[in-house]
Amino acid sequence: MPFEHAGISDQCADCRAQPPRHAGVFAAVAYGDIARTVALRLKYGGRIAFAETVGRQMARLMPPGADLILPVPLHRWRLWSRGFNQAALIAASVARASGVATDPLVLRRTRATPMLRGLGVTARERAVKGAFAVSPRARVADKAIVLVDDIYTSGATTDACTDTLLAAGARSVAILCWARVLDSAASD
Repeated sequence: MPFEHAGISDQCADCRAQPPRHAGVFAAVAYGDIARTVALRLKYGGRIAFAETVGRQMARLMPPGADLILPVPLHRWRLWSRGFNQAALIAASVARASGVATDPLVLRRTRATPMLRGLGVTARERAVKGAFAVSPRARVADKAIVLVDDIYTSGATTDACTDTLLAAGARSVAILCWARVLDSAASD
């Protein structure tokens, strides 16, 4: 595992310069050719069984004290088009492996957003700003949330989700992903 010796205090230069609102990013692997292939086959190739394997690997990185696992939501149109939310499938696998509850309906995407691939950081942030909401029935107050996604690129999506969850009263939000892009040029 590429990050097995990294502690929570190991931060990138950007995070040291401007501390993030989340409680850390925990990635199973560094984004590269193999991680890209797995993610693309899961997301676009319908290889949903990959979610179970990916989720089991990610569960080993669960931050201690987590109360609830939430997937990054898709907009309903994208969910209908794709037929599944890969982050929700992965979150369910992480939940089974870790014993922490998950609920894919707590966080929702309130509007369709463009595909972020190929966009710069500022454009990504603009695209997802205000695009998420907590379900009115959800209880996130004073909970330590683990937000699950497949790939962490710029953090724009997870930052927008984190802002929404913290505004709803969550105690903390940690990010758990399959692969983390270490070189932003690799994601374009």
